[in-house]
Amino acid sequence: MTVWKFIKDEWLLMVGWLFFVALTGVVMWLSPGLTVDWSTLGYLFVIEGVLLIIFMAAYYILKKNWWDKLTITEDTSTLQNYLEGANLQDEQLVQDYINQLIREHQGVMQSAISNQQDQKDYIDSWVHEIKVPLAAIQLLIHSIEYEIDDSKFTLLENELSKIDEYVEQVLYYARLDSFSRDYLIREYSLKAIIQPVMRSQANYFIQKNIHYSILGEDLFVLTDGKWVGFIFRQILSNAIKYTPKNGEITITITRRGTGILLSLKDTGIGIPKQDIRRIFDKGFTGENGRLNEQHSTGLGLYLAKNLAEKLGIELTVESVENQGTTMNLFFPALTFYSKETEEPVRE
Repeated sequence: MTVWKFIKDEWLLMVGWLFFVALTGVVMWLSPGLTVDWSTLGYLFVIEGVLLIIFMAAYYILKKNWWDKLTITEDTSTLQNYLEGANLQDEQLVQDYINQLIREHQGVMQSAISNQQDQKDYIDSWVHEIKVPLAAIQLLIHSIEYEIDDSKFTLLENELSKIDEYVEQVLYYARLDSFSRDYLIREYSLKAIIQPVMRSQANYFIQKNIHYSILGEDLFVLTDGKWVGFIFRQILSNAIKYTPKNGEITITITRRGTGILLSLKDTGIGIPKQDIRRIFDKGFTGENGRLNEQHSTGLGLYLAKNLAEKLGIELTVESVENQGTTMNLFFPALTFYSKETEEPVRE
């Protein structure tokens, strides 16, 4: 607490002091046989003023350490550390009250963390369990491929693919908080990451007659292939969803400045200008998501953006309405140094 704030808070004490000084002057004035002039009253006012200042200064110094303990700063972990150092009874009451609140808060937080972990464990278990019947259904569908109409077979495959994608989103969403325990950084070929994803969307390319091309030489990046594959699948799925029939998707791999740029450009409907800044928000589907015949969860790009940030990848978007959208994944160059030679061994 600053001195000025302290003085403002002690206004009642100063009002009492003024009343006491005035009362003393009145008593002296009314006392018989006692001559009082203005110089005497002024001298009395100065003496009592000095005593008031000394008292307030001593009180401020006595309480300052306690007030500092109650002051919240950016480095203060208020609800983690118990309050200590109370000397006076009023300080002890405040200390006991705050410590009780901290104990209750920690109990509630521990319970919430435990429940959240149980939910995550259940989701992980559920996702892995559901993949078994999904794989079985996939086998059953292919076993009756020649017994049903081609359009119905394609529709079944599409719906099964959507279910699989939604299940993957649930799994990766549940793992956002535990990302640091579930990744492996090593050197990956970008084409080796994106080509399996492209093949997984083959049905949609065929049905909508969308042509795609991969331009540029194959480059290597230091990252986690599994997470990057998921990120790329989300942006590719969006590109296919909002690209009309006979459209084009172009994937370009280039060196750019101090890193490698992976771009995915489509000839789709584009993103309205007012929606671009919000497309990475959780649950945001935008005008296109509401008007498009295909359902949008608003989680794909949110997950892609969050996972990209955790991997140190910059995910950006460029779009012109009714012309198309370009999603950019920028992988900054990473350099490792040998401890013996202090020479860069891989960039």
